[in-house]
Amino acid sequence: MILDTLNYLLRFLLLIFFQIAIINNIDLSTYVNPYIYIVFILSLPYNTKPWVVLVLSLLIGMTMDSFSSLPGPHIAATVLMGYSRRFYIMFSTNKDDQNAPIKPSISTKGPVGYLIYVFVLVFIHHFMLFFLEAFSFNQFFSTIARIFFSTLFTVLLIIMGQLLFYKIAKK
Repeated sequence: MILDTLNYLLRFLLLIFFQIAIINNIDLSTYVNPYIYIVFILSLPYNTKPWVVLVLSLLIGMTMDSFSSLPGPHIAATVLMGYSRRFYIMFSTNKDDQNAPIKPSISTKGPVGYLIYVFVLVFIHHFMLFFLEAFSFNQFFSTIARIFFSTLFTVLLIIMGQLLFYKIAKK
């Protein structure tokens, strides 16, 4: 229990540091803004209590907002993603898996299942984040393009991270 908590705390700090120190300082384009810190919420076990997911989403969003120029969009987007995660898990897994300490990954969900899981939740996060940043429909198509390209790039980075750092489950 204590080792799991320390593991998640270390993962939290490393993802925030990586996002702030490296990813945020890479200028890819106006339309590509990857946010990999959300992999922290995506990788929580299925049986994590919903209130814990929401509190962790709030904390990671608040941490990101404290380093950005806008107060609140990361909190709102990350909490919405954390809230939506529970419903996605309810609809995409069986009851036994929902109550098991299974961590979503390529090895547990399969490549296609994990790709869909990540894509849906990253899209929800980015949709909320970019429309809150724009706070207007004047640049509707530009915002949609940012959502689309940033979602694709973020999903690509998360999948690459999965392939590099996670072990394949042996059957």
